[in-house]
Parts: sequence; structure tokens; C-alpha cells
Amino acid sequence: MSAGHSGPRWPAETLWQQIEPLLPGFSVEVLASIDSTNSELMRRARQGRTEPTLLIAETQTAGRGRLGRQWRSEGLYEGTGMQPALTFSLGLMLAPQDWSGLSLALGVAVAESLEPQPDAPRILLKWPNDLWLQDGRKLGGILVETATFSPGPQTLGQPRYVVIGIGLNVLPVLADGLPTPPACLRELDGKASAAGALQQLALPLVHSLLGFAEHGFAPFQPRFARRDLLAGRGVTLSDGQHGTAHGVTDEGALLVHSASGMQAVTSADISVRPQR
Repeated sequence: MSAGHSGPRWPAETLWQQIEPLLPGFSVEVLASIDSTNSELMRRARQGRTEPTLLIAETQTAGRGRLGRQWRSEGLYEGTGMQPALTFSLGLMLAPQDWSGLSLALGVAVAESLEPQPDAPRILLKWPNDLWLQDGRKLGGILVETATFSPGPQTLGQPRYVVIGIGLNVLPVLADGLPTPPACLRELDGKASAAGALQQLALPLVHSLLGFAEHGFAPFQPRFARRDLLAGRGVTLSDGQHGTAHGVTDEGALLVHSASGMQAVTSADISVRPQR
């Protein structure tokens, strides 16, 4: 386990003991401040440091979301000793047969670990990489980035370095300037903390990641469907088309029925917003 900056409230030793048998060479590191945990792990990987690493940031100064959007984790609680958000990244080498649907599978793992087996889930998944509450407010997001550092053409099943970044609001967030109203874990559990949430979700996340590498997205599809925020709802695509979402394929593409018929939308193509 890497020492780094580690306060007593982070369960670094426990997580290392749980995960290292699954990911040999695994380490846990806590940093007081970093621009972006995803960016830091990618920098390390370019230097040849691709061992499995869980990097936790108490503050991110330039956290990133999908499509380069900023993800803010600081704000109301500076100087209070309270951790307003959980922000971390997991980097490792992975070789799934198909990368399609990875962010959806990880979303399932996070939602289920934070809200196990509810009759009526409150944590829903907005394709392709966000966690929302059922009332239409954003709880957090997932950013998956991959890179290869070997020359020549890529082959199917070739290992790539993947960084999975997760950001979750733990305490209430100021909504000023945010395109989507924010939600937080304290609304689901009045005692929720960043360290407690990390303890709940880190091991299930690794299990799901290894399961995805072995079997792809298909086993996660029905579990995603239980929490699919967009299913049956009107959506607007970033090219201006309007349609109705009809779930996801077993490869993780979003099915949208529009004036031009049913189409399978991939996260590389387009951004989707639920219609108000």
C-alpha cells in the first residue's frame, strides 16, 4: 500500500487487503490535492507506471467530466474538515474482448453498492455515465479513459491501460451555474461520508470490472434496465433530433426511436438529455 497523504478516516489499509488479491501489485494512495486523479494516473502511465492504483483526492482543482466538462468538488465545506465529495480514479491494465458498455456496467456497480436491492431504486443511471436521483438531479458521474502505449495497430483483446474516474456528491452542493440540479448521498443516508461510500463501492467496482473483462456488458444489461433513467422518456440528441429512449442493447448502445426510425446511439456519437 502506498502511503501518500492519508488521513485516518480513509479505509486505505482495508481496501488494499480486500483488493490486492484480485489485482496483484495493487496500491492505494490518498492525495490532499491534485488537478485531476484521471490526469495524474494517465501521466504516470505514460512514464511506464501502469500497476493497479486507486488514487483518492481530497480536493481536485481541475476535475473533468465527459466531453471535457469541469467537475467541481470544493465549495461550501472548505475549512470545516468535512469531505463534500468522493473523487477517485482506478487505473490498471485490462483486456476485455469488447470495451462497449464499460461505463454502464460500472454505473450499475456503483449504484447497487450504494443502494443494495431496493424495491424502488432512487439511484438511477443516465446513459452513458451519470448517476441521478429519480427526481432528476445529478448525484455523480463516471469518466472512463483508455490508452495504449505500444506501437503498431491495435488487435482485438489487446490489453489497454484504463482509468476509471468517479465523482459523487456526498454533502449538499451549491446549484449556481450547474446545468443539472445536484443531489447528494446525505439525502439517501443521513450519515453518509466520502470514506464510507468508498468502503461500500470499491470492492464491488473491482469485481464488476473483472466480470466485464470476462463477459462483457450483456450480464449487466438487465441490472442497468432496472435503473434506466431514460427508458420510455423523451430525449433530445445533440444533433437536434427528438425521440423516445427504449433501453440499451447488450453492447450498451442506447436505443432511440425518432422520426427517422429506431437507432442505436453510442457514447462516442452523441450526447443525450432527457426532455423536461
